[in-house]
Amino acid sequence: MTQPSWAVDFVAVEEEVAVLRRNVRAHLRAWGLPELVDEAQLCVSELVANVIAHVGVGTPTTLAVQLTGPFLRIEVHDPDTRALPTLMSTDDDSERGRGMVLVGAVTDRWGVQLGADRKVTWCEIATGLLPVGGHDGCLRMTRVETVMGLYGAHGAVPGSRSGRLGITEGEEAAISVITDLLHWLSAYGRDADDVLDRAQVRFEVEVFEPRR
Repeated sequence: MTQPSWAVDFVAVEEEVAVLRRNVRAHLRAWGLPELVDEAQLCVSELVANVIAHVGVGTPTTLAVQLTGPFLRIEVHDPDTRALPTLMSTDDDSERGRGMVLVGAVTDRWGVQLGADRKVTWCEIATGLLPVGGHDGCLRMTRVETVMGLYGAHGAVPGSRSGRLGITEGEEAAISVITDLLHWLSAYGRDADDVLDRAQVRFEVEVFEPRR
């Protein structure tokens, strides 16, 4: 199971910032991390604003967001290896350098990586999540793997082993979970097809709506 991540290419203009903030909010909610939305949105705003101010309006830029271990990592890639952001000590009347001061205040760490033709300005925010069975995942992934692990351990999946499920076993466990949930809904007089349709709509909104 891969770690949740997404990336988008854009041009660095102020109008893009609101779109990127909405995308970040949608993805973090889908990953079960709504409590990190405010900090992540602030970081995206400031890192993109830094590109606009110091590299130039209209610069081809990439935003990448990924869960890496117990951290949410946010990266902004741009082609200028000369304009390096710095964390400056600023007073109340100073505007220069304040963006990275804010980033430093709400993140656990940040830095800059230089390549031959681009730089990556990154920051990481602690999620409070721990690795589950070798997979560093979001809260939603943690819940799912816990439930499917129980199904495998109790023999709901033929031939399954206790502990971490393989991809094939995990798929069978997921089918077993869904089947049992449908039986539960039917026992309480609920329309199982309607619930499945609503779940599918919610899934598609969370996965596809943020994409442009």
